[in-house]
This record gives sequence, structure tokens and C-alpha cells, in this order.
Amino acid sequence: MKNLILAAALSLAATNAAAEPVRVKVETGVLVGDARDGVASFQAVPYAAPPVGDLRWAPPARPVRWTGERDATQQGPACMQKLLPGGLANGGGVKAPVSEDCLQAYVWAPVDAKAAPVLVWIHGGSHKTGAGYVTSGAAFARDGVVVVSINYRLGPFGSFAHPALTKAARGGPVGNYGLMDQVAALDWVKRNISAFGGDPRQVTVAGESAGAMSVQFLMATPAARGLYRRAIVQSGGGWYPKETLADREATAVAAEPALGLTAPTLADLRALPAQTVLDKVGGAYAPFVDGVFLKETPTEAFLRRHVPDVPLMIGTNSGEDILMGPYVPAMSAAVPAKVRAAYPDEAARGEEALVRADYTDRVFAAPARWVARQASEGAPAWLYHFSYVTSRYRPITKTAYHAAEIEFVFKDFGATPDRFISPDDRAMAELMHACWLAFVKGGPPTCGGAGPWPAYQASSDTLYQFGSDSGPRTAFRKAQLDAQTAATSLVPAR
Repeated sequence: MKNLILAAALSLAATNAAAEPVRVKVETGVLVGDARDGVASFQAVPYAAPPVGDLRWAPPARPVRWTGERDATQQGPACMQKLLPGGLANGGGVKAPVSEDCLQAYVWAPVDAKAAPVLVWIHGGSHKTGAGYVTSGAAFARDGVVVVSINYRLGPFGSFAHPALTKAARGGPVGNYGLMDQVAALDWVKRNISAFGGDPRQVTVAGESAGAMSVQFLMATPAARGLYRRAIVQSGGGWYPKETLADREATAVAAEPALGLTAPTLADLRALPAQTVLDKVGGAYAPFVDGVFLKETPTEAFLRRHVPDVPLMIGTNSGEDILMGPYVPAMSAAVPAKVRAAYPDEAARGEEALVRADYTDRVFAAPARWVARQASEGAPAWLYHFSYVTSRYRPITKTAYHAAEIEFVFKDFGATPDRFISPDDRAMAELMHACWLAFVKGGPPTCGGAGPWPAYQASSDTLYQFGSDSGPRTAFRKAQLDAQTAATSLVPAR
């Protein structure tokens, strides 16, 4: 590994060897991580300066240099987010601690890496929960990939616009601080990843849910151009209504009474306790069109061919409707008659089944297919559908819930006891991990010889189904997805 200084007499050949110290020099100083079984890991690595004080609600600044060696063996804080009582993990997998000082990366690398491909992972969590340490990149590192998983500002710290901020910015970017953090992280990777054995010219940016949305917003962001060569979108949809700076400013102004402020100055806003901001500022937290940093939505960018012409992998799960929440009869009225007509099988099972299928296709599956169609007019795109139900959940569900694919892609079942992981589960993990690995390494997703995954073309309309019987599927849910595409006002009919 280039620039990597291993501790003396380091022996990593032994299986289950104890962790050994490993050092690497980046632009800001020397990091001391640890290595085990051929994988070097570095935790809580600063990729930007702490966004506190005058840097709260400001574009990220370059990380601060340190003297001596910095311990990179301990998990750092997640970005500010609401936690659950009793030490339970929240929806983003975070327990504690949290802090505004959180712009850190987690790196897993093969100890002998040299010009290895790089995977940058952006976690999900509705842009309000999650952390870079939640998903381990060790399996990819064992297979020759350097993985970087990042924290980025969340909630009202990551997406906040107020007239006082806009005035102080003097025409500079305002509001999309979480997205700016992601660009800063990619730029840090470009400048530093070779120290870990990674190739800055072979970067794939990937994410799930809010992270997948972020990948699409990065594709629409000029500042991110040239910082990645491939993209993966897992359950990120693809049709985004436009929110503007004025919309977000109005939300912030409406929160002033709850914050105990009247016509606040920028200093007043930055003096607010972090917990007060977290508790009192609501609204949407996804990136928005601020007019400077981001000038169009991803939907507009794909329509206008304003996205980089890079290979793309995109897909969704069969049980995305878990995000819909409890069904109530009023939801039925929102399903247009022409869409309803495309769901006779679901209607036969009852109104809730129809509404849930409509949600999954309208918010996730149909937009993903549309994005694949748009992208396929340039570099190749690959579309997938994940319906495999993990063995331990089969008694309670028939569909693959939102985010269920992550443990298979990363071949990491976390703290799940081995007795709850079936041979079928492990086989699915081998299959999906092989597909993603081949893509990240620069080729088509060959899936370890399990059969071809054809690149998406509108004429053939073929995706890859990961399920009880995996393989290519042609015209998958065509009637339903066509109906959803025809019904949306966000894209022109085709």
C-alpha cells in the first residue's frame, strides 16, 4: 500500500490474527489505524474542518492539520440527529454520541493495495439519521477495493436556508450543506486516497435511500464533476419535485418563534444550542435548488442530459412501502383511476395492497426505470429489482423491506447470530456482492459467473431480479410502471 508504514514484524497471514497498528500519512498528518486479516481500517478521519462556530451553516472548509499521530482506531461521533431512549439504535443505526463536529470518513483498505478501485458510500436515513460507521466495508476490502464511508451534516444542520444566511453569503452557495460535505469528501478522496492504496481515477460513488438520492443530486451538481467515474443508486427513486431557496427560507423563518428569535442575525442563529436547532427546526432536509451550488433537480438534469456520462447501476426493493407507514383509507383517493386500472391483482387482494403497490412503484420502481432509460442513452446502465426475503424475516413478511439489500451487497450481516443466517442468505450475499464488486472494479456486473446481467435498454426493458429465482427479467411490471410514468407531471410521456 503506497505510503503505508506497517508496524514492525506485522504478520497478517494468520487467520483471525489480533489487530496490529498500521500507519498512513495523509495531507493533514499521520493516522494510526489497525489491521486484521488483511484489511486495514481507519476510523473517524477528518475530511473537513469541524462545522462549528462561524462554520455552522457554511460551506465545508479544508481539514485542520495535527501534530504527532492521530488515533484512528476509535469510532467518532455521528452528525447531530435525534436518538432513541434506552440506548436503542435509531432508524439510521445510530445510538450515540452525536456532535456537530462530525465531518469524518471511515476507510477500509487491503493492506497490500496499490492503485485499487475505490467505493465511496453515502449512508441513508432520510437526510436526518445515520453515520458512516454503520455499514462495514471490510468485505469489499478483502476483495481488493478501498472503501470510504462518510458522515455528512444532517437535518437542519445539513439543509437550512434563512435570509440572514443568504445575505451573508453574498451570492455564494446557501443551504445545501450536507451535499457540499459530500462533494468535499469526494474531493478529499481525490487528494488522499492514494495514501491508502486507492486509485483516485477509479472512484465509484454509491448510496442507499437518502444516500442514493444524494448520488443523483451529486450527478446534477457541477462541483462534483470529475470526482467519480461510476455511480450506484440503491432505492433512491428518481423523480424529484423542485424546492427552491425561497421555499427553504420560508421554512426557516416560520421556525423563528419556536427558536425564541425575531428577525435574527447570522450571529443569533449560530449562537443557538445545537440541540435547540435539532428539536425546533423542521421541514424537508433533502437537497434543493439553491440556484448557485445546485441549479436543477436530478430529474431535470437527466431530462436535459446535464449529468456526467458515467456507468450507472440503479434499482429498488419489493417492499419499499414500509416507508409509507400505516395504511389509512384516505390514501386510496390519491391513486388516479388510470393508475388503479393497472393493478387488478393487487385490487383483488384489497385496497391496502393496491395502495402499497402504488407507493412502491410511484416513489421507487418507476422513477428508477426512467432514470435507467435516460442514462442508457449514454454510458451503459444496469437496472435491478431486489425481492429476496431474508430467512429470519420470512415468518413476518413476503417482501424485501427498504434497505434490506445492504447486508447482501456488503456481505455483512452485522451482529446477527450465525444460527439466523441460512445457506440461502449466504448464497444471495455472494451473488450480490460479486455483482457490485465487478461493477466497482470497472467492468459490467458479471455477478461471479452466475449469468449475464444485460445493460438496460428501453427497447428490451430488461432488469436483473435478485430473489428466490434470480436472473434477468424482461418487461418487469411493465403495465404498472408505464402507468406510473404516464401519470407523473415531473417527466414527459414517452
